[in-house]
Amino acid sequence: MHPVLFEYGRFTLYTYGLFVALAFLAGMWLAGREAERRGLDPRMIQDLGFVVLIAAIVGARLFFVLVEWRHFVDHPLQILEIWKGGLVFYGGFTAAALAGVLYVRAKGLPTWEVGDAVAPALALGQALGRIGCLFAGCCFGARCDLPWAVTFHDPRGLAPLGVPLHPTQLYAAAANFAIFAVLYWVARPRQRSPGQLLGLYLVLYPITRFLLEFLRDDPRGSLGVLSTSQAMGIPLLAVGLWILFTRRPGREA
Repeated sequence: MHPVLFEYGRFTLYTYGLFVALAFLAGMWLAGREAERRGLDPRMIQDLGFVVLIAAIVGARLFFVLVEWRHFVDHPLQILEIWKGGLVFYGGFTAAALAGVLYVRAKGLPTWEVGDAVAPALALGQALGRIGCLFAGCCFGARCDLPWAVTFHDPRGLAPLGVPLHPTQLYAAAANFAIFAVLYWVARPRQRSPGQLLGLYLVLYPITRFLLEFLRDDPRGSLGVLSTSQAMGIPLLAVGLWILFTRRPGREA
């Protein structure tokens, strides 16, 4: 793959960084449109997006650094090199969720409506971000002999070189595009109880991520027999199921 898209003198454009930026812009555009459709102020959703972005980057990078602390003890300055890859979704999601809830409550916005506006945008952004992971070589898969295996050759990437691997980044991108399509389709037929789209996202994502973790081979940490992401996905799934149950028509709190 091509972790570096363009170089000119001292300027380097990393492919991963480009796709993260595209993911953010696409997510912001969609969330703003969905917010307006629900009668919310899209400018507040855009402000929320910037708050969430900063929190997500800090949380995702901090979690990655904690998992890979042995490496960063010897290379502390590399902690800041987020454009080269190395962000953990669940770390970013946790920090972003906390920051988002605080912002929504401070502005007096309807929590469930905002969650529904953001959920499809989050899935779309993740799908684009995972394509960036492929170019950077992070989140790489286990060795395989399948016809669609990918082999990395650029030493600037994070994946092992010269070994055919599961393209887990593309699996994840496809899964997130599918989640986005489901959420976007579910939102259209009729007005559903506020919070149901968010709950559905919190059910679908942990399930797909749990399954994909079995095909990955990058260092991710573990909690017993489960990877860190699998373990963190279980309570997230429980929250999603609770939201779907409690936010059913006629049961909204």
